[in-house]
Amino acid sequence: MAEVFVRRLSRWQAEQQREAVADVYVEAYAYRRVPGEELRDRQERDRREFLETFAEDVQRPGFDMVVASGGSKPVAYAYGFALDRGGEWWRALSGEVPWDWDIEELTVSGQVFALAGLMVLPAHRRGGVATRLVEQLLIRTDAALVAARVDPANEAAVGALRSWGWTKLGAVAAPVASSDGGVDAVMDGAASAVPLTAVPVGGSGTVTDIWSRALTS
Repeated sequence: MAEVFVRRLSRWQAEQQREAVADVYVEAYAYRRVPGEELRDRQERDRREFLETFAEDVQRPGFDMVVASGGSKPVAYAYGFALDRGGEWWRALSGEVPWDWDIEELTVSGQVFALAGLMVLPAHRRGGVATRLVEQLLIRTDAALVAARVDPANEAAVGALRSWGWTKLGAVAAPVASSDGGVDAVMDGAASAVPLTAVPVGGSGTVTDIWSRALTS
C-alpha cells in the first residue's frame, strides 16, 4: 500500500475537487448499494444527493477540509464547519449532557464545530488514516466542542469515536429511516432541529446519536 499524505484544502480547492470527493464517497459507502438493476440508479442518486449537500456545506462559515492521498489519488476526506449560531439543535437532544457546559451558549458563540463528513476507501481503513484526518481537521479550529451525528447501530464507528476520546452527547428522537436504512434519513419533529450533516456511517439503528468531544479545557 502506498504511503498516505494528509493535507488541508482551501474552500476553493474543495469546490474544485467536488467530483473526486463524490467518487470517494460513493466507493467508501458501498454498503449502501443494492444488487441487481437498482444498483446504478442508487449510486447515481447517492452521488447526486451528496454533491447537493456538499455544495451547501462548503459555503458554510468555518468550513474546513483535509484530504489523504495515496500516490496521486485521494483515498479519504474529512470536512466540517461551525454550527449555525442561530440554530437550536440542542433542544432536540434527549439524555443528560455529560459536561457541565451550556450547549446553547457554546452554539450561540460559535464554539461548536460539526464533523460533517468522513470517508475512507476500504483499502485504506484500519491504518490510522481516519484518525490522522480528524486530528488535522480539528487542529486549527477555535471551537470548544466538536460534534457529529452517528447511527448507533454502527459498532465500528462508535468504537472509533470512543478511541478518539469522544462521548455520546445525547440522542435525537423520531428519525424516519431512509429506504436504505442509512443515517442520511429524513428527520421528523424535534429531530429536524439538528443541523449536523451526518457522518455517513453504516447501520440500521432507529435512533441517531450525537457524539462530541471537548477541544478546550
